[in-house]
Formats: sequence, C-alpha cells, structure tokens
Amino acid sequence: MSEIHPPRLTSLSHGGGCGCKIAPGILSEILRDTAQMPVPPELLVGIETSDDAAVYRLNAEQAIVATTDFFMPIVDDPVDFGRIAATNAISDIYAMGARPIFALAIVAMPIKVLPVATIRGILEGGQQACRAAGIPIAGGHTIDSVEPIYGLVALGLVHPDRIQRNSGGRPGDRIVLGKPLGVGVYSAALKKDALSTDAYARMIDTTTRLNTPGPELAEIDGVHALSDVTGFGLAGHALELARGARHTVRVDWARVPFLPGVRNLAQQGHTTGASVRNWASYGADVQLPAAFSEVDRALLTDPQTSGGLLVSCAPTAVDRVLAVFRKHGFDAAVECGEILDENGPGKLTII
Repeated sequence: MSEIHPPRLTSLSHGGGCGCKIAPGILSEILRDTAQMPVPPELLVGIETSDDAAVYRLNAEQAIVATTDFFMPIVDDPVDFGRIAATNAISDIYAMGARPIFALAIVAMPIKVLPVATIRGILEGGQQACRAAGIPIAGGHTIDSVEPIYGLVALGLVHPDRIQRNSGGRPGDRIVLGKPLGVGVYSAALKKDALSTDAYARMIDTTTRLNTPGPELAEIDGVHALSDVTGFGLAGHALELARGARHTVRVDWARVPFLPGVRNLAQQGHTTGASVRNWASYGADVQLPAAFSEVDRALLTDPQTSGGLLVSCAPTAVDRVLAVFRKHGFDAAVECGEILDENGPGKLTII
C-alpha cells in the first residue's frame, strides 16, 4: 500500500501571504463610512490614517498598541509558514515604535484535509517567532476552514510621545527602506517549482526577520514617520506616507534593494496577481519614468510578506537610522528617497 502524502500547503490557498490582501482601492470603498464611528479621546490612532495598528492611551506613560494579521500559506513547510505569519503580525507593533508584550493565535484549518502534525507544525512556527520576540502566545481561537489560515493578534506598549504614525513625514525628509524587495516574486516562483534552494533560504531569512529596529528608531528625534512594506508593495506604502504628509514622495528606483535573482524571475513571468490589483488601485497617483518597464512596475507593486520598515526621517538622522538597522542585522537597509515640498493630496514619483 502506497504512502499517502498530505497536500502542499500552497495548493490549498488561492493566494499566499500578504498577497491575499484586499486591493487598496476596494478596501477604501469597504471602509468608507466606518470613520464616522464615535472615537474616544484615548484612541490615539485608529483607521483614519491607514496606520499599521491601533493605539489606545492607558495613562501619561503608556499606550497599548493592538493589531491583527493573518493569511493563507506562502510556503509549503508548516513551521516556516507559521514563523512567517507570526513575524509579519508582530511587525505592525514594531512599525508603530512599540515593543510587543503578548499575542493571541488565529487558527483556521481544513481539519479533514491536513494532518494534525502539519497543523501542529504551523503553530510551532508561530511559537518560535514569538519566542524570538520575547513574548508568549497567551490564547487564541480556532475554527475548521476550507483554506488554511494562520496569524496573530499582537499587542504592544509604547510611550504616547513616541508613537510612530505613517502620517508624520515632513518636506525634506529622507526615506529609508529596511529590507530588500521581491518576496511576492519569490512566492510566485515557488508555486511553480521555479525557486532555487538558495533563494528559498533567502526568502525564509527575510520573512522571518523581526523588525526589531522599530522601537529604537522611535527614540531618534529626527524620525518623523514609520510604516512597513507589506501587501500593497513599496508603491502602496510609500503612497501612504505621501498621503499622510500631504506631500510628494520621490523614490530613486536605482537605489532600491532586491532579493537575489528577483528581476530574472519577474522577467520569466513569476509575478503575482496582487501586483496587478495594486497598480489598478493606486497607479493614477504614481508618476513613472518614460522608460519604466512592465517588469519594473511589477516589482514596484510586488506584495511583500513580513517586509521591511519604511522610515521618514530628517537628513541629519539618516546615519543614525542606518546605524540602528545595521546594529540589528539589517545590512540591506538603504536611503532610497525623499519627501518633496509639494503640497497636495499625496503622490509618488519614481526616478
């Protein structure tokens, strides 16, 4: 009798990682009227600025930061999937300048399809990420689902004066990106068995690397805004900085770092449907060079899972910002843009 192997995790999901996100244009339409809800004064950050997490002031010294993030598998290894999903969720805490304190697990699994050992592996991966962040998983919720879904509710603490929104950028600020791009391209190649062993190792390294520089960056007076690059791609999240600041963000495309081999994979057609949806949602607010190729546009809008921090800081703070990234092992961090003194609703220009 032949051995029965469980299905590949990625074969059970219609989209993987942050590529599962609802496109920003559709999301804006869905959330259009929710901003009219009554807001208590203690709620310092809500949904009005598309920030990475909500922030509620507890007292003069402490505010609680709360977020949730979950998605379908981006890889087939259950432990790696759990690690990636948990790391991605915790990133939103770091992106607000906060330190995580504990998490709750969100677990939706097709229990008649996946072996118990596979589901345990996913949960173990999440626990590994939380141990690396120094926090416990203190509870959660499980359901039987058609597709496997895993993620966290993550909570953290920050001083109310050190909250980092994505709307604080100022004209003249420099833009620093903490991780290389290309996770969406890698994941598309993985689904077609076109990703090398070395590239897979790089993918796991970047997607499971906690964005620990966040709280230390928040302590730098010249840092004015923080976010992280996830499902909307570099263009989408740079646009959020631009719209928050009500100025134009300009990105020097030649300085943007990429994971090894990403361009070649994209040229071979390993791009995601999410990048197409992203461009359809916000492309009207992005000015591209005349020679910008379809491959470049796919990379600009490539959805990142557990992507890097995006920092808006004064020119005098750039060296300190990069030093913090290097201290935490983010050697690919680079200054790659600036905020122009151009008033308006917020645009993105690529040079």
